[in-house]
Amino acid sequence: MAVATFGGRRPRLYRHLPTLGPHCDGQLADARDLPFYLTHAVLPWSRSGDVLLCASASGDDGSANGLRLPQNQKAWFVPVGRAALHAAIERRFRTRLARNAAFALARAEPRLSAQRVVLPGQAMAFAGCVAAIGIASVLFPYGTAIVLTILLGLGFASNIVFRALLVWIGAAEFPHPEGRPDADDLPLYTVLVPMYREANMARHIVRSLNALEYPRTRLQVIFAVERDDDETYGALAEQRLPPHFEIIRVPPGTPRTKPRACNYALNFVRGEFLVIYDAEDRPEPDQLKRSVAAFRAAPDRVACLQARLNFYNRRGWLAVMFTLDYSLWFDFLLSGLDRIGVPMPLGGTSNHLRTSVVREIGGWDPFNVTEDADLGIRLAAKGYRVSVLDSTTFEEAADTLPNWLRQRSRWLKGYIQTWLVHMRDPLRLFRNVGWKGFVGFQLFVGGTFVSAMLNPLLWMVFVVSALFGVEIFRDGDALVVARVSLAGLITGNALFIYLAMLGLVRRGWLHFAIYALTAPVYWLLVSIAGYRGLLQLLRRPFYWEKTHHGALADP
Repeated sequence: MAVATFGGRRPRLYRHLPTLGPHCDGQLADARDLPFYLTHAVLPWSRSGDVLLCASASGDDGSANGLRLPQNQKAWFVPVGRAALHAAIERRFRTRLARNAAFALARAEPRLSAQRVVLPGQAMAFAGCVAAIGIASVLFPYGTAIVLTILLGLGFASNIVFRALLVWIGAAEFPHPEGRPDADDLPLYTVLVPMYREANMARHIVRSLNALEYPRTRLQVIFAVERDDDETYGALAEQRLPPHFEIIRVPPGTPRTKPRACNYALNFVRGEFLVIYDAEDRPEPDQLKRSVAAFRAAPDRVACLQARLNFYNRRGWLAVMFTLDYSLWFDFLLSGLDRIGVPMPLGGTSNHLRTSVVREIGGWDPFNVTEDADLGIRLAAKGYRVSVLDSTTFEEAADTLPNWLRQRSRWLKGYIQTWLVHMRDPLRLFRNVGWKGFVGFQLFVGGTFVSAMLNPLLWMVFVVSALFGVEIFRDGDALVVARVSLAGLITGNALFIYLAMLGLVRRGWLHFAIYALTAPVYWLLVSIAGYRGLLQLLRRPFYWEKTHHGALADP
């Protein structure tokens, strides 16, 4: 095989004759050229004598230069619709595409994949720590208990202080890029919406995406729908989708997760920039234009912009507390991380990305149930920056306790996965992200699930030793431990209440401020979700516990 030169001439694109047959000859397409077929929207179709007919959806006469052909082979390129071409590529390479979507990252960089939850070295380190604590507890039970309690309190307090610092730094006015790009100067932008069992959200998401203020000729919308989810596929098909909307059917396989679906659909993404939306999302109409302006004003190493997230169903205690949580997280904490330049775990939606960079780093980890958080850390480890986009996407809050617990348990399970993956080689992480990034990763990613685990333990020590007067430790040690626990609890929860109120200021939702007083109850629920996520990590590490949406699909 050789790369065809066509006698020094550009290949011709035939617009009328010859015509393609109904079936593609799968033997003509070389698996080694799959990336070329996807990038240039071309596929060898059939052979007639010494002429190779190729389907082309690019509309560019020179798009197929470099196609692998036998020497002296003539090639004719016949225009076809992009959907038909994608369907033909899928039929020919479906197995390979599905396998790559699930295992490409694990094959290329196994130490950055969550396919293995804990490596042998990590297991030995954890076992050694447990053994050391056990031996110390036998030999020095009182001293060990006191030291552990104080260390737990200090760890809890350091996480809270760090978040308070991020709020203070992130509270500054957000800079806005000068002007907006002209309509004629906008690049091709891809919107990717993974959907699974969300037929009831089809009309909602189509309406939200149609409201985007972006030229339709420069917009590609892809719905990634599992192949066995005929209900969602049918609901989307009933919406009479415009030509720039596409539905990609994701073949069955494991793990069945959102990042695997995104990896599969990434093969068909054509945009210079790419954004992920969920089915319940309502992005502000000018968000894509804001993203383009921000990317063009930012250094090239800024590979991702995280839009702010919040909720449109702010009714009921749980939904309001979720709103306070998100307002603090996306309006202050992530802005603080952005300004001090440390790795930022992404939110689950409205991540605006440079498509070339996503492909460069291997896409998403399909075995990590918070693939967004992991992607933000991997970008930082590869030398890229993540910044905050001053635009909001509104989504539907999980407003029932079972639904909320499913979602929060998955998030915290994923944060544990992310910490375990990137702490497999602490020295490498330190070299890649620097000391600030390393400390920030420990406090923000590690601190997110550690504080959830520690909160009820500190409450228990305080209640047993102080309120009930039970001397856990002899002499005055119980009083010391009780005071440490009490100081950590009062300071931490008071600060959380204050920070929760601050999150409402920027949004002008001060009428919700009274809800912040119940933050300790909310954080106890977070702790329950954390322990639930930990148990799930041990039993079903890759299980994607679905959050059900649609109660307010058409509010």
